[in-house]
Amino acid sequence: MPKIVVKNKIVNLNGDEMARVLWNKIENELILPYLELKLSNFDLSITNRDETNDQVTSDAANEIKKINVGLKCATITPDDKRVKEYNLKKKYPSPNGTIRNILKGTIFREPIMIDKIPKIVDHWNKPVIIARHAFGDIYRSKEIVVNKKGKLTICFEDEDGNKEEKLIHNFETGGVGLAYFNVFESINDFANSCFNFACKRKVSLFLSTKNTILQKYDESFKQIFDDVFKKFKKEFEKNNLTYQHRLIDDMVACLMKWSGGFIWACKNYDGDVMSDLVAQGYGSLGLMTSVLQSPDGKILKSEAAHGTITSHFRQHQQGIQTSTNPIASIFAWTRALKQRAIIDNNSGLLKFSENLENICIETIDNGFMTKDLALMCGPEQKWITTNEFFDIVKNKIEN
Repeated sequence: MPKIVVKNKIVNLNGDEMARVLWNKIENELILPYLELKLSNFDLSITNRDETNDQVTSDAANEIKKINVGLKCATITPDDKRVKEYNLKKKYPSPNGTIRNILKGTIFREPIMIDKIPKIVDHWNKPVIIARHAFGDIYRSKEIVVNKKGKLTICFEDEDGNKEEKLIHNFETGGVGLAYFNVFESINDFANSCFNFACKRKVSLFLSTKNTILQKYDESFKQIFDDVFKKFKKEFEKNNLTYQHRLIDDMVACLMKWSGGFIWACKNYDGDVMSDLVAQGYGSLGLMTSVLQSPDGKILKSEAAHGTITSHFRQHQQGIQTSTNPIASIFAWTRALKQRAIIDNNSGLLKFSENLENICIETIDNGFMTKDLALMCGPEQKWITTNEFFDIVKNKIEN
């Protein structure tokens, strides 16, 4: 079969451990044999990040900014144990965080729906897409431990030296304190990303906060979303879409009652927690797509939602064939290819990407799956190795 020509580049960010093994296998067996595709390659392995003092991560993000489409393999974010294991110069930050800060994007996590895989929440018949505002809040917070009597305050000093100070608490005994922040520009970017994504996917959008308690902090999210919605209102009405703000506790209740089919815009911590809950509700983190989209919707970086699968990598190093689930990584490739196809108006590439996704789903629905998914289906379900799964998918692409 003749190769499909892809006119413009895609930025390819390679990663670590078993995720890297899968990534290279997808590229060499399921993508490049069928596409005439130029990749702008960056090695984000922990060893190369250490060698470049993490400059490679910023370079990769800026290349995505220039080319508009990127895809990323799972990477190691080192803890103390990993620093020692790889003899690193220091404990490097999450590459995902660095890339997010440069692209100023929002993370959208969406389950891959497969009939054969049982859902824990059985009535979720359509995807729930979690939009996580991955900036600020507790992830950029400062903490303090109090061991004496005294007062805890919060103080802002403007550039002219004027101060505004508020008492938080008078401590009579020991305790702890916490301060965190956000910026209006980032919340505005978050809102634009969410509304653009909703219009592109034609699904309704719900924002959750606790603005009844955080009447300035969370209320700022609500007010900015309300303001940004004004320019999207006609598009929402045209497509019969809904935008609503709901209290976080009410939204959690709705999540359990409703059957899916909406985007849930979450603050940073809420999105961190709820994305894993939703993934498990649909079956598995191994069946989740994850994309980072810029506020204007023009830049997209896709990735798998899972980690580097260290235990399987140890087996792979010993020459043992593993049964590692490649679905999320395959979909990371196809979602980036779809974005390239849409930007370039390349119908052949779009058809190839959609066909590869459908083949993966059909293969699992026909009972051919890796061990993690087979265990979810029950003791009677047989499983196959990763290599066997790839052979089936390749055969279906070519026939």
